[in-house]
Amino acid sequence: MTITDPIADMLTRIRNGAMAGLSTVAMPHSKLKAEVARILVEEGYLGGYEVLEGKNETHKVLQVKLKYIGERRQRRPLITGLQRVSTPGCRVYTSKKDIPWVLSGIGIAILSTPKGVMTGARARKIGVGGEVLCKVW
Repeated sequence: MTITDPIADMLTRIRNGAMAGLSTVAMPHSKLKAEVARILVEEGYLGGYEVLEGKNETHKVLQVKLKYIGERRQRRPLITGLQRVSTPGCRVYTSKKDIPWVLSGIGIAILSTPKGVMTGARARKIGVGGEVLCKVW
């Protein structure tokens, strides 16, 4: 099965896993997905990630560990929202002065820039724009 939008698939798997209360979620690996997962771990939205070998050596699996708040009965996911901004049918690019703020700075925007994949705050600090991949809060 071919996935036309792998980032949207990744975000949907994370969203569904968090709503179902799963501890880990697995998905096909790509370098871009690994970079998005790295940013989400650095910002504290995920507990961790690792790249595992799949059934055959050509396929790798990206496994992310989800984080939750509260004790057993009151447990709720740390990620309350994920939104895909730029899609394959409609790419959304931004300049360095128009990088979006997510919930007045509470959330993060993840950008793909010429300097690599980074958060909106870091791109603003470096002074570079790029493609807005997604927003997380």
